[in-house]
Amino acid sequence: MKILVVAPSWIGDMVLAQPMLKLLHARHTPLAIDVLAPRWTLPLIGRMSEVRLAFESPFAHGDLKLGERRRLGHEISREGYEQVIVLPNTFKSALTPFFSSIPVRTGYVGEMRHWLLNDARRLDEKRLPQLAQRYAELALPRGEVFRPPLPTPSLRSDEAARRAVMARLGLDRVRPVAALAPGAEYGPAKRWPAQYFAELAQGLAAHGCAVWLIGSPNDRQAGADIERAAGGVCRNLCGETSLEEAIDLLAACSLVVSNDSGLMHVAAALGRPLIALYGSSSPAYTPPQSAEARILKLDLPCSPCFQRNCPLGHFNCMMQLTPDKVLAAVDFDRIS
Repeated sequence: MKILVVAPSWIGDMVLAQPMLKLLHARHTPLAIDVLAPRWTLPLIGRMSEVRLAFESPFAHGDLKLGERRRLGHEISREGYEQVIVLPNTFKSALTPFFSSIPVRTGYVGEMRHWLLNDARRLDEKRLPQLAQRYAELALPRGEVFRPPLPTPSLRSDEAARRAVMARLGLDRVRPVAALAPGAEYGPAKRWPAQYFAELAQGLAAHGCAVWLIGSPNDRQAGADIERAAGGVCRNLCGETSLEEAIDLLAACSLVVSNDSGLMHVAAALGRPLIALYGSSSPAYTPPQSAEARILKLDLPCSPCFQRNCPLGHFNCMMQLTPDKVLAAVDFDRIS
């Protein structure tokens, strides 16, 4: 059997889709799963053993490009897929599968697209509060209800590639490594303050840890601010690695402390001891899918708000989650 999956646009959401891929393989043998995905997620998908091939989606966010979607659909039709599962809920994401004439086109009803999908499902948000559960139910036949537990995401790491990037960056593992991931693409309300990361870095270094700051080029300035405020006890690697290299570096770490971000889900899928910091978002919706993760959050009346910026201006959901509270959550016996 051949199935095409139209992938979500966020790195974290793609990690949360992996349990669905595992369920598909458990139900169909033999099975080939190909994925149509944004360019920036392709290195991540390449670390998922469940995927045979990953194709780059040529469309930028907001692009309609109806003619190009029709042409791509016609190209896909030659591959002989028996089913396509559309994970994003947008109208545009269902157009290429519609033009491909794949016999079974599965997805949630979503944004005015019921006529584009011939296996359109209605989402029961109360029964399926987590995004990973919602994806997982799409792996099941229509009418069958998802029942926990979810398969656990699991990304491959490459030891040779890790040695190469560590040599390039002049890194070593003489001391246990704690990685801090200060970024979150959605917006500032998901980001723990840079000063707090700096104080945490100092506390981790005082306990004998090497501290690496890992993130995208968009996190480069935040990383520089943290490195400076921490007095040089950490190494700013934000923007210095590709996503593949970041995956391999995280796999080498004894601890990861992260905002609710794509790298948080990557660390969880690598099985790393993880402290996940939640403020404006909710672990009831997108928790790290790992027994090695510990979630820290403050149950304030205004949280979660799911806003990009604090609508009240005080940012208490993160400001009151102080570095001493996070440091107290670290199990140093496990990372010594």
